[in-house]
Amino acid sequence: MSPFRLLARSGDARAGVLETRRGRVETPVFMPVGTQGTVKAVSPEELRQLGAQIILGNTYHLHVRPGDGLIAELGGLHKFMSWERPILTDSGGYQVFSLAKLRKITPDGVHFQNHIDGTPTFIGPEQSMQIQHRLGSDIVMAFDECPPHPCSYDDAARSLDLTLEWERRSLAWWDRVPRDGRPLVFGIVQGSSHAGLRELSARTLAAMDFDGFAVGGVSVGEPEPEMFAAIEASVPFLPEDRSRYAMGLGTPPQMVEMVARGIDMFDCVLPTRLARNGTAFTHSGTLALKNARHAKDPAPIEDGCTCHACKNFSRAYIRHLVKAEEILGLRLISLHNLHFYLGLLRRCRETILDGTFQDFRRAFVAGYEPRDEQERN
Repeated sequence: MSPFRLLARSGDARAGVLETRRGRVETPVFMPVGTQGTVKAVSPEELRQLGAQIILGNTYHLHVRPGDGLIAELGGLHKFMSWERPILTDSGGYQVFSLAKLRKITPDGVHFQNHIDGTPTFIGPEQSMQIQHRLGSDIVMAFDECPPHPCSYDDAARSLDLTLEWERRSLAWWDRVPRDGRPLVFGIVQGSSHAGLRELSARTLAAMDFDGFAVGGVSVGEPEPEMFAAIEASVPFLPEDRSRYAMGLGTPPQMVEMVARGIDMFDCVLPTRLARNGTAFTHSGTLALKNARHAKDPAPIEDGCTCHACKNFSRAYIRHLVKAEEILGLRLISLHNLHFYLGLLRRCRETILDGTFQDFRRAFVAGYEPRDEQERN
């Protein structure tokens, strides 16, 4: 029986419910990124107040520091970080390939020197599953290789062959764990920008007993049309009764467009990363709060927003904090940005359920203008 239940559709957009061992997740959903056991600058209690249903942790980073053994000894990641709701952990594959020093890929896995202190380390499918098991993840991602962009067809095909074998081994590892005691396990579609490889990957994974599926290898430097094309070449070949997760995406309009293409789950570092640079998200685009024009502005970040920052503080005050390098400034913008992202996906869900999603999609995307405001002292 699938853990995902489809409730409504609007074209290819879907509203559903994903059941995990730590509660249900209503989709479409945004998952704040807690790479190292924390969503940057935001406490677990604040995440609960924001309405975050599920967050993401990172296998590679937590394995390297403080160590999955230590986290398991202290009761698992939920207890370690005081978060009782579901956690999805990515496999560590992307970080191994993007951060690790002097890596060597073999059929067994990847030998590398970690990016913290250069310690020789090995992670393969079985090791990734064991780390995620020790962390106590509720949704586990299969171990994969994320090819770079651009990537030739031959290189992408070789990478996909390796990934599919690693995903078979990832799934097989969980056969030793009783069904009633194990997390959900998701496969990852790869294939770079090659539509035929994407279809092959999706069809092959769909024949396996995964609880859900992700589309990986997107938002890795490719132009936006290629990103959408990769989703369009993958989603039609995935089962209707399983969740679909686009990894590492994206800007607000990109997420709305991905929902329109049948994606249910998202994670992205942009809300907190841009906040640390003084940039806030609004329904009309991004706002560079370092800009001098906000120095005397008594308005909130966004009129009508109900987040803590907008209810209590002005753009002028938040700009002052950012310019003075006060931590509260980046915290307030982080809270606002997460409120915006979480609310945007909730709005997608609401409009799918009430049949107005296509109107909402058109209005939101048309009204959102990417900005590149230059800081002026």
